[in-house]
Amino acid sequence: MNLDVISIVMNNFKNDSRVLKEAVSLHGDAYNVTVVALYEDGLKEEEVINGIKVKRIRLYTKKWSKSLLIQILKYMEFLLKVIFNFRSKVDVIHCNDLGPLPIAVLMKGISIGKTKIIYDAHEYQTEIIGLNGLRKKLTMIVEKSLIKYVDEVITVSESIANEYVNNYKIKKPKLVFNCPNYSDPQTSNIFRELYSLSRDKKIFLYQGGLSAGRGIEQMLDVFTSSSIHPNATLIMMGYGPLEKKVRRYADDYNNIFYKEAVSPKDLLKYTSSADVGFLMTENSCLNNYFSLPNKLFEYIMAGLPVISNDLPEVRNLINRYNFGWLIEEQSVESIVSLVNELVEKDLSEYAVNSKKMSINYSWEVQEKTLLDAYRNVTRKGE
Repeated sequence: MNLDVISIVMNNFKNDSRVLKEAVSLHGDAYNVTVVALYEDGLKEEEVINGIKVKRIRLYTKKWSKSLLIQILKYMEFLLKVIFNFRSKVDVIHCNDLGPLPIAVLMKGISIGKTKIIYDAHEYQTEIIGLNGLRKKLTMIVEKSLIKYVDEVITVSESIANEYVNNYKIKKPKLVFNCPNYSDPQTSNIFRELYSLSRDKKIFLYQGGLSAGRGIEQMLDVFTSSSIHPNATLIMMGYGPLEKKVRRYADDYNNIFYKEAVSPKDLLKYTSSADVGFLMTENSCLNNYFSLPNKLFEYIMAGLPVISNDLPEVRNLINRYNFGWLIEEQSVESIVSLVNELVEKDLSEYAVNSKKMSINYSWEVQEKTLLDAYRNVTRKGE
């Protein structure tokens, strides 16, 4: 008998690659999966994406203010509508981050414990940048109070898993990294053709959100330094609040280029046409410090060596696989020195190591842990 799963997200489910990959993997293992999300103008209330049913909940309170009290009212409307729409039997509720957890616990209570809960913490939920004051206290209280009702916890890094063990005295969460599907090595010259770059130029790529906390401005300072190597080229690909600033620099400097974000299916073709990937997540909160960002796995799947800030999870992988370099001194001068060294260096060994690593860090490997978690909870196959 197929089991019914609802995967709840507190977003519009437009660009949530992790949730979609998990849903597709579960669907492939004969679970009936519905992703429950928030409705947004321009999107469909109901649709099917890659075989996955999607139900977006329309909130009448959506356009109200963002004060804490109104946010609670919005949440209560969402909660009641999820319960109303899925009041018949649900076997598993997959909570993507903390937001859906109170809904899942309530529905588990209504089912007298028959509904199981998977808590998938995509981040260190109580230590996210910008979370402070009353909101942080409420977050900590909610997570601590409700995690005991969860049947299985999944998270995204060893350090975060250990924090959950220490904080809540639970068994160690399973690790499911947000890796791309495995792709055979690609050879591409898209960037060189697009920007007429000669072979002697080394392309340093940053891809992802153009927002604070990701080292965007420091990278711009590095590549506009008077000491930067003439063959060092920076390409920034993505979107976000700092996009206008990046575009200005691209207009003013002939070694900096901006590329708008591309679709996930085309991403690796672009990534593989660079020489080195930048991962500059700033140590501005514990969630960042313990993170293992998605773009790391995108870089290695494309066979790119990586320059990264010294984050413990990334450090462990670089030390183990020798596919990149850590920035130990946070100064423009030290990063310029490293970039200049790499422009003159043969990086083929690091690229090979990066691609070898991708075999172990592909979604095809990660989904096995996800499915094991579901089988532990549902005893499916017994």
